Amino acid sequence: MKTIDMESHPNSGPAIRSASTSSQRPLVLLRGLLREQRHWGAFYTLLCQQYPERAVICLDLAGNGKRYQAQSPANIREMVHDLRVQLRLQDTVIDEIDLIAISMGGMIALEWMTCYPDEIHSVVLINTSVRPYSPFYHRLNWRQLPRIVRALFSSPEIQETTIMHLTSNFPQQHQAVLEQWIAWRAQCPVSRANAIVQLAAAARYRARYSPTKPTLLLASHQDQLVDVRCSQALATRWQVPLLLHPSAGHDLPLDDPHWLLDQIHHFDHTCQM
Repeated sequence: MKTIDMESHPNSGPAIRSASTSSQRPLVLLRGLLREQRHWGAFYTLLCQQYPERAVICLDLAGNGKRYQAQSPANIREMVHDLRVQLRLQDTVIDEIDLIAISMGGMIALEWMTCYPDEIHSVVLINTSVRPYSPFYHRLNWRQLPRIVRALFSSPEIQETTIMHLTSNFPQQHQAVLEQWIAWRAQCPVSRANAIVQLAAAARYRARYSPTKPTLLLASHQDQLVDVRCSQALATRWQVPLLLHPSAGHDLPLDDPHWLLDQIHHFDHTCQM
């Protein structure tokens, strides 16, 4: 494992040869619990600017975003199947794709790589955690459980405000973003039933194999929702690089999208060497 606290560009990562060029591969972004593609925010725009020649695709899981009226899949493997169907409906060739995934999205990315390794070129996992490598009280801060439960039974405004304070370490800087989140929740409300299904699927998921493709772990040292030791445990077990942000919260794309883009760009470059 190689763990680095970074405030700018890293200077690490495996040099891995690939037959395909990055311009030919779609970048597919996967969000986590109760989130939709719009929650990638400014990071999505920055990623499109960084890779103007590549397709940058954000997917909504059934039950979230524009698909909020659909029933969420009951487990992580079914979520993989659901998202693969969405790619095919968009006429995306699933040959070699690069996955960027956060939180529960990281579990989906891992299962995708396990079930369909030929479809994946590389994976970036952001603040993710999986059984059996970390105890449940590291995977979800148990002190936050009462707030999470109360939020499920609260108004959209309280729900989104709670999520903001749980996932960002700089909520005072994101008041405009919070207003957007509240508006999106009103437009595309995630049902309580789907929220429970997603929570249960994430809690039950168990990784079966180590990554078989180039993998980068990114984590927030001050994550208040998922203990950074989860990413550290994965890096140790899988022997893959881990880069730590010193101050951001769980929603790293929100708190520091430029830092995140820098790490992904460097990782993508090493994968072409």
